Parts: sequence; structure tokens; C-alpha cells
Amino acid sequence: MPVQASRRPTSAAPSGRIAASIPVQPGRSGGGPGDRPPGGGGDGRSGGKGPAKKRPRRKDPLWARLTVIFGAVLMLSSGVGIVGGKVLIGQATGDIAQRNLLGEASKSDAEGGASLDGPIDMLLLGVDARERWAADDVRSDSIIILHIPASHDQAYLISIPRDTQAQIPAFSKSGYGGGTGKINSAFQAGAANGGGWEGGAQLMAQTIKRLTGISFDGAAIINFGGFKNVIDTLGTVRICVSQEVESLHMSYVDGKPMWNADAKKTGKPRTPVVHKKGCQEMEGWAALDYSRQRKTLRNGDYDRQQNQQQLIKAMAKKATDGGMLTNPAKMQQLIKAAGKAFVLDTGGTSIENFIYTMRGVTANELTMLKTNNGTFNSTGTGAEALSEETMAMFRAIKQDKLAEFVFANPQVISTRK
Repeated sequence: MPVQASRRPTSAAPSGRIAASIPVQPGRSGGGPGDRPPGGGGDGRSGGKGPAKKRPRRKDPLWARLTVIFGAVLMLSSGVGIVGGKVLIGQATGDIAQRNLLGEASKSDAEGGASLDGPIDMLLLGVDARERWAADDVRSDSIIILHIPASHDQAYLISIPRDTQAQIPAFSKSGYGGGTGKINSAFQAGAANGGGWEGGAQLMAQTIKRLTGISFDGAAIINFGGFKNVIDTLGTVRICVSQEVESLHMSYVDGKPMWNADAKKTGKPRTPVVHKKGCQEMEGWAALDYSRQRKTLRNGDYDRQQNQQQLIKAMAKKATDGGMLTNPAKMQQLIKAAGKAFVLDTGGTSIENFIYTMRGVTANELTMLKTNNGTFNSTGTGAEALSEETMAMFRAIKQDKLAEFVFANPQVISTRK
């Protein structure tokens, strides 16, 4: 079936803010100082119009790729009752950047098209975007599918492992000829040669559709700087640390948390940031740092996936329990912070209608699911693949029978609090 193209938002940037925040043309990065210390926050902008210079591939991006748009959606759509309803949502979200992030991976008319009456599937992508990096040389290491069944009273988060071997289709916008590789490289392949973040998201969505069979109603891209601001607007979030972990990226200098690169420049003694086991209230910088740890966790990226999902749920719970949704001034602050953190594709549906449709879902109805039983699944050649159980879970999503699948396979539920 042909994709209903009228659902997609236009690619043209209606304002300078969107063009600056969501790069779609290659350009040399803006020559800024790079990583910001906690409280600073770069916005991933790039300046200039010349072609981006190639640079060595990064072995491991330093920032967590946590897609928190769902946290913002739950904050807005909780059944506790939103002051002002659709009107307030429309006012608060009026300047959120919208782009066509799905392309041919959006739902066809036969799959529901622009209608939000049935199940809703949303692709959430976290990108590593820093000021000094070119807009077309970015990977997405956090890949989460949000599934809301047709009843609109439950929600599920399912992470796709970053190293999953996948067939990446050809993509004319960036000149990519197609090939086999780790799924997190699909975003970079789509963003190259002027494809920008829009092209990166489209190729990622098409790759996931080819892998799982799932088409999408919407998508979102999140970057680090804005994400931290959302948590800071909430104040803190309650995170239960399952295993003690020493940060590979941050240290204390004179009691102040700093990125290691900046801490070294001070020449002062450094004390590692250690996230202790147990439940605790975390500020934005700490929650983000914890959610980005991977290499020293027992199950590596799989533990990080659960930590990221846990953080999304913690954000939603803080907003709903803290009364922020019933306070117009606080809600405006929250959405203003979130609006700077992400770019959104709601398939041509207005943001307020998209969010209002999910008003029955709260943080308490958010179920976090594991892929590959929470551990590396080898193809036998050293590459990583989705297990048959995980593929069956994705088939259940496509058929809107995920609740039945989870009931029959309770081992896929994350045990994180």
C-alpha cells in the first residue's frame, strides 16, 4: 500500500529556531568548546554552509542517547487531568520543531494511516550531537519503540540493541547504496552528504521496518543538552540503581561534577563520580550520567537500555505525582524545556491531538520490556541478532497483541523499579 504522504509534516523550516536546532544540511561545526559542564548544555547546533570535513569514527560516543520525548508525552497526557486541556497543550507545544522523520516507514492507509483510533507506534531516537561535530556525522545509539495498544490505556517501551546486525536499505537522499551493518549506523548513513537528522531518522525507521515489520505513527529525536534541562525543570528524579557503577565520563573537582576532559584541565585532584546501589533522588546531570554508563555494567548495553527506560518512567512519574500537570505555569516551563530538547514527527496530526489521544496513559501504566532476554544474542559469527522470542514480540506489536504476548512470556518484563 502506498504511504499516505499527506500525513507527513513539511520539511521546510518555518523558523530560524528549527533550522538551527535540527540540522538538515552538512556544515562545519561551530567551533565551540565542545562538551558543556553540568548546567551548561550544548544544543548540537552547527554553523556554516560548507561541506563537513571527515573525521575519524568515534569508538564510543560520550553522551547517553536517551530518548525522553515519551517522558514529555506522559507528562502531558496523564489521566490526572490537564489544566486547560487541548488549548493549553497547543499553546505550550506551539514552537516544537516538527519534521518528516519517518518517510516511507510511516503507516499506510491499510495500517491506520493518519487515524489515532487504533494502536500507536512511535520511534524514539537518541543522538550524540555536540557543537563541534558536523550535522551529518552522528549516530543514534538509543533506539526505543513505544507501543500503545488500541485501548490507549497502557504503554510499552522496547529497546533495540545498538549493535544488532541489520540490512540497511539504499537511501537516495544521502547517496547510501545499502548494505549490512550495526543498526546504530543507519542514522549516520542517512544523515551523510546533506541528509541531516531528518534523513538519518528516515533511514533508521526504514531499517527497523525492514527488520521488524513495524510501521510508525510518529517519531522523535532527542539530544543531551535539552534532556538535562527537562530533568532540571522537574527538580530531581528518583532512580533505583541496580548495581554500583563508577562513571567513565565524569569526576568531582572541589566537590563539583565535571566532564573528565574539563576536570583534567584544572590540574586539581579528581574524585570519580560513583553511582551507589539503592534508590535515590538524582539531579539532571547525575541521572544522565548514570543512564549513559555501558562498558562497566555486567550486561553492557542491555543494562543501559533498562536504565534508560527506567529514567523515562521516573521522569513521567515525577511529573504526574508532583502536580506539575495541574499547574499551568509549571507545565509551560516543562514543555518549554522539552521543546528545546527534541524534534517531533506526529504524522501530520497536531501535537495536541496526538498527546490528548494518550491522556489515559500514566507512568504507572508504562511497562518496560527486554529484548534478547536482556543479554547479548550472537549469530554464531560474533555479530548480534534479535532472538526468535524478540522477533515474536515485534510480531505481537504489529498485530496489537503485545499484552497477550507479555502475559504468556513474563520473562520479557524488566524488573527495574
